[in-house]
Amino acid sequence: MPFVLLYVVVEIVTLVAVASWLGVGATLAILLAGSVLGLWLARREGVRAAQAVATAMQERRVAHAEITDGMLVAVGGLLLFVPGLVTDVAGLVLVLPPTRALVRRRLVRAAEERHPQLRTARIRSSGTIVDGEVVDGEVVVNEPVGARRALGPVVDGSVVDSDRPIR
Repeated sequence: MPFVLLYVVVEIVTLVAVASWLGVGATLAILLAGSVLGLWLARREGVRAAQAVATAMQERRVAHAEITDGMLVAVGGLLLFVPGLVTDVAGLVLVLPPTRALVRRRLVRAAEERHPQLRTARIRSSGTIVDGEVVDGEVVVNEPVGARRALGPVVDGSVVDSDRPIR
């Protein structure tokens, strides 16, 4: 409840300040133009974010950046729907791609600092995918230099993601 009261006070103070500086008509025009432009941008960027998620899924890669972008666009669209100059500015910051990228990086960094396993999962998500199983025994690996014996568990399988070289 205190946040709602703080929001109302900040919006009223901002509206009064802008109206006394530019006039009531210009302030109303700014409010209307910001809402219309912002909702149009939110729709456009929301469609782009959904297409980016679909593309990532088709390419079988983790879509963490695309999903985060979609979430930020949704929050920005919600802020643009709420009347007020402060929320319009905050919504535009989340909807415009250059500023959204800055917010996304900061948000991901904060989440990874809070939960370090998220960083590990993000780093591992870009590796080669091998479908296989561990079998007992020794395997001879033929290399240009010669044959060598593998020590420890041996993985028998095939590479699913063959676009990337195996290291």
